[in-house]
Amino acid sequence: APSFSGTDTFVFGGCSQLKFTSGSQYEYNVNSILTSLVNSAMFTSYNNFTMSASGGSSAVYGLFQCRGDLNNRDCNRCVAKAVSQIGTLCFYSTGGVLQLERCLVKYDNVTFLGVEDKTVVVKKCGPSFSSYSDALTRRDSVLSYLEASDGTYKPFRISESGNLQGVAQCVGDLSPSECQDCLSEAIGQLKTECGAAKWGDLYLAKCYVRFSEGGYHSHAGKI
Repeated sequence: APSFSGTDTFVFGGCSQLKFTSGSQYEYNVNSILTSLVNSAMFTSYNNFTMSASGGSSAVYGLFQCRGDLNNRDCNRCVAKAVSQIGTLCFYSTGGVLQLERCLVKYDNVTFLGVEDKTVVVKKCGPSFSSYSDALTRRDSVLSYLEASDGTYKPFRISESGNLQGVAQCVGDLSPSECQDCLSEAIGQLKTECGAAKWGDLYLAKCYVRFSEGGYHSHAGKI
């Protein structure tokens, strides 16, 4: 398995079984897309690109997303690292996805942009709380806050109750209603699957929800 250091640790990765030919137009387009992702990450926390040649058979679609509280420098570093790793992990693959702790990179020859996908990619649960009631109340309040919608579009959300913090994020190509749908699905599964766990991570293909004692963020919205 690949090893990652620091805060940009490996969460998940996957590659298409299909391969492209070395020196092909598709290879050129993949490299162009990945370069564009790294360059764009210096200025924004989400972007997507499409590269296509005449005929369309060499079309490549790509996106990156950084965690919503990252500054541009850290976002760019994370995306550069992810692009470097995906090039090794998905050598000559027509599609690949790599989620690091603080950013996501994805490319494919079939468009996935704007397509909702609630496939479970990663599910991890920590050990159970020793005393249930208070801790579970805090956890449920954190998750409820993450799921709540006041009508404004918030693809990145953080919340805190006592020493328990939560974070949720949708990939930026989803509509507000799709984002809400994805987060509701993830939170529902997290409550069911992780029971009384001290921490839990659930990544669907287009959104994730995480909660933990001690948390992930220094600037969480208090409940």
